Amino acid sequence: MTDSLLLLLTTIGALFMGTMAMIIRLKATKKPATVKKIILPPLFMSTGFLMFLYEPTIPTTIEVVFALLVGFGFSFLLIRTSKFEIKENQIYLKRSKAFIFILTGLLLLRVAFKMIIGDSVSVEELGGMFFLLAYAMIIPWRVMMYRQFKEVEAQLKKQAKNPIVPVET
Repeated sequence: MTDSLLLLLTTIGALFMGTMAMIIRLKATKKPATVKKIILPPLFMSTGFLMFLYEPTIPTTIEVVFALLVGFGFSFLLIRTSKFEIKENQIYLKRSKAFIFILTGLLLLRVAFKMIIGDSVSVEELGGMFFLLAYAMIIPWRVMMYRQFKEVEAQLKKQAKNPIVPVET
């Protein structure tokens, strides 16, 4: 398989996976949030580090630093658009209009970046870089989601202990 064909197939795969991630994230706002739903995705994603047992996927030090910095930068966009709210005595992730545009923008940036440097970096190495970028993006985002969730959960518990009883006049 030629590098151009491999690059095209992996780009199509990335677009498909990105689209699926957006659909899943949008559906998630319709169900109550839980600690498990916040913590498990990065935990499951961590199995991706096994790819680095295959030497061609290991990026250079400079590429690792670049991928991590870009990932951390993108995480701030996700953090700013992820808020929780209390509905019907349960905690929900509040749907943000900007969230879908940010995810679409990130996906398009990823594809553009892949097309630009795809000729100078091997497909395997690119895979390693994008994995590190994604992991560096998801960890701070999920840590902040967990902290926000716990704050809203404390609010919910406080409301349960001191319910506001409407006074009839």
